[in-house]
Amino acid sequence: MTSTPARLIRILSTLGLALGLSMGQAQADEPLNIVSSGGFAPAYKALAPLYEQQHGARLQAAWGPSMGQTVNAIPARLARHEAIDVVIMVGDSLDQLMQSGQLVAGSKVVLAHSYIACAVAHGAPHPDIGTVDAFREALLKARSVAYSDSASGEYIKTRLLDRLGIREQMQGKARQIPATPVGEMVRQGEADFGCQQKSELMAVPGIDILGLIPQEIQLDTEFSAAVVAGSPRQAQARQLLQFLSAPDQAEAIRQTGLEPVSKAP
Repeated sequence: MTSTPARLIRILSTLGLALGLSMGQAQADEPLNIVSSGGFAPAYKALAPLYEQQHGARLQAAWGPSMGQTVNAIPARLARHEAIDVVIMVGDSLDQLMQSGQLVAGSKVVLAHSYIACAVAHGAPHPDIGTVDAFREALLKARSVAYSDSASGEYIKTRLLDRLGIREQMQGKARQIPATPVGEMVRQGEADFGCQQKSELMAVPGIDILGLIPQEIQLDTEFSAAVVAGSPRQAQARQLLQFLSAPDQAEAIRQTGLEPVSKAP
């Protein structure tokens, strides 16, 4: 006959196993939480349903800039310990978060390169921006110019206006837009000329994209992804990164205005 202590131990072990299985199942049923900056958001939205279908997974996405002071900025989200498993953002900012220990070392995957384009409201005159001189003239003639609070906008604000020699002339009519897509400001008539990552401008209806700014003054922005330190679903997170960076997804990424790192098969 089994002693009472032995029976109690067996019962407790069975309960513990059942609880562990229940918790594991609950964790498996939870969605994988992703936060992406706007530049990669259109590509992510195109690819997420395919991933869910192929892997029987659930993804839950939120959006925020790679830098800046807004409440939705990815560094701010991580600082307040939001439940995030994967971040997709500008490579330089991602590297800083990894160095600080907020992202899993070695988990970075480069997904695409992005370039700055400019736009006007649909139907408005199209200024020439094909050369450095023409682009400078277009900025000077614009009544109001908008640029983002992320990588492209920081470049325009801190470097490009000086390179063009027009910082003083642009005072009062060129402004950095927090959170709101630059294309929305142009569409709504709050700016008659706007510059941002091409992929972000392409996602806004009611505007005409003039093209990329000249190569001599262009900024190549790398978009990368990584696993968040402390994520309880790191294996699933790495699986998603492998999917996003696979050559099979290259054409879908290119269709959103980005240049994929992987080449289509």
